[in-house]
Amino acid sequence: MLDSITSVILAVILGSLAAIVYALRILVLLERRIARIDGHIELIVQKVIKEELRIEQEEKKIEKLVKSNRKSKKR
Repeated sequence: MLDSITSVILAVILGSLAAIVYALRILVLLERRIARIDGHIELIVQKVIKEELRIEQEEKKIEKLVKSNRKSKKR
């Protein structure tokens, strides 16, 4: 009787440990996937920042042209 209870308890403990190991494996895989996604997001953000800076420079050039055209028309 005691031997069968011990084997059941041992099976429950081993099953719990296996479930914990599997859950940790899944967590590690998800963490890697999230890190990869985060890296891709950073690349996209860097591209957007470059584009924004380029647009701002173009805006400044256009504003200068508009101001110079207004001044030349006033004269």
